[in-house]
This record gives sequence, structure tokens and C-alpha cells, in this order.
Amino acid sequence: MIKIGKIELQTFPLLLAPMEDVSDPPFRAVCKKNGADLMYTEFISSEGLIRDAIKSRQKLDIFEEERPVGIQIFGGDEDAMAMSARIVDTVQPDLLDINFGCPVKKVVCKGAGAAVLKDIDLMIRLTKAVIKSTTVPVTVKTRLGWDFDSINIIEVAERLQDVGVQALAIHGRTRSQLYKGEADWSWIEKVKNNPRIHIPIFGNGDIDSPEKALEYKNKYGVDGIMIGRAAIGYPWFFREVKHYFATGEKLAPPTLEERMDVIRQHLNASVKWKGPRVGIFEMRRHYANYLKGIQNIKPLRSQLVLMNTMEEVEEALLTFEQGLAGAEMD
Repeated sequence: MIKIGKIELQTFPLLLAPMEDVSDPPFRAVCKKNGADLMYTEFISSEGLIRDAIKSRQKLDIFEEERPVGIQIFGGDEDAMAMSARIVDTVQPDLLDINFGCPVKKVVCKGAGAAVLKDIDLMIRLTKAVIKSTTVPVTVKTRLGWDFDSINIIEVAERLQDVGVQALAIHGRTRSQLYKGEADWSWIEKVKNNPRIHIPIFGNGDIDSPEKALEYKNKYGVDGIMIGRAAIGYPWFFREVKHYFATGEKLAPPTLEERMDVIRQHLNASVKWKGPRVGIFEMRRHYANYLKGIQNIKPLRSQLVLMNTMEEVEEALLTFEQGLAGAEMD
């Protein structure tokens, strides 16, 4: 059993990473259904929350059926982080996560995300401000360091734990790597094996197959793994990893029926949450991933990204399914 505050997770949980423009409630719902144990919202700007920015506020939406779920915030100003933590507290997530790892320029230029890795004292002040301003457990997601010459994750982990952080997710790259090169989990292992560290340590980076998940579980001894890009358009990844852990055998890939069902579930949830216009429009970026690898799928994919109503989408899906069934009978 893995504990984060009062949250109890199964031994070696699978976490859905917080991903911008991906980890929204409709996507989290299909991942939860397929085995994700703990999920996070998209990261939320502390400044945006304070300004009452509509997009930032909407990201606070969480639902009972997806618990346990954490809300992730980022920022570089102590007062703003404290105030945003108090706002987050009002929607009662299961935990509050701080992003000290995002490498993208628009975040780093504001002195937030991975930029904070260059100033550990600031990181600790920001973390203390958040912990003092919320009633839920605080966790952190970060990277190894700013670049290869300044890898400081061991010191970061110790100091974060010392001020009250209750779990740490580590992406095995530096900020300078962005998402290139190979994630170095040896540093994550060093944090986990540090005798001073007693909080759960979750590894993140390059887990793209059930075999690799098991290999890294056994090799690096982390408490769980955080899965990001492998789950985009493929929420079945969680159940495949769990099946492989339990049996040592690969689970059959999702059937066409399962893919179509998830598209419908995701679309319905997207429309319910965001309304028909935005819900349908934002769903367009998911179709290619959900339908990847299916024969003769290109015409359907091309149709779906042009459709503006749920009725049109349903008719297109149904026509494709019927056509495939008819071809199998011939």
C-alpha cells in the first residue's frame, strides 16, 4: 500500500501524468476506467487563477468518479502560489501538486516550471507557501536539474521532503533535454535509495510498453510510475501494464469495438463538460490517436475532423462499423 497523506493507493500504482491540453476530465475518465490509479489535472497557472482567467478556472473541475485526483499548479511568485493554493483548496482535490518540471519556454520565461530548478531556495519558499495555504497533501513533479552540469535532484528531494512534500514524481531528463534523448532513471533510483528519503518516489519518462514498465519497476525500485505520452489516444495502456505485471503476458490490443466505444465515451463527456461547439472541436485532436493502426481508416479520420455535431460523428462511426462488418461477411 502506498500512502500520500490520507490517500491509499495499491502497491505500485500507475499515475496519469498532468499533460497540457490532454489531461482534462473527459480524457481522465477513460483512463480511470482502464486502470489509472491516480490522476492529475492539466497544470494551472497561479497567476491565471488569481486573475480569474476562465481557462484556468475551468481546469479546476474534478468529479467524484475520478478520485483520487490531484490539481497541479505552477508559478514563480510566493504570494501568487499561496493564493492559488487557497483557491484550489476550495474545490477539495485529494492532493495539490506543484509543477517544478515543465520545460516549455513560455513557462520557463516566467520563472516557473523547470526554471525553479536553478534556484532551490526559491523552490523551497514556493513550496512552503503552498503547504501553509492548503489542507490537502502537497506533492511535486520535477526534473533532474536544469542541465547535465547542474543535476541537483538529490538535494531537491531531501529539501522538499524536509518542508513537508508528501510524494515526488521525477521525470528522468533535465530541462535542457526537453523531451529529447533518453530519460536517465539512474538518478531516480539514487533518490529512491537515499536513506534520508521516506516519501513515495514515482518515476516518469519513456515508459512506452508493458515490458519496459516491468523492467523499470524491477530495476529502479520506485514506488510507482507516471505515464504520459503512451496514454495519449491509448488509455488501454494502463490495463495492459497491469495485466503484464500480473501474468507476464501481453494483453490483446483493444478491438475496433472498444476503440469506437472509447471515442463515444470521450466525445459524450467532452460535450457534457465543455458544451457541443467546444467539446466537438477539441475532440478532433484525439481521433487520429484512437484510430491509429486500423486498416482503411484515413477516410473516416478525414471526415471526423470536419464534423460539427454529435449526430454526424455517430453516423460516420456507425457507417464505418457496418461497412467493416459487411466486408467480413463477404
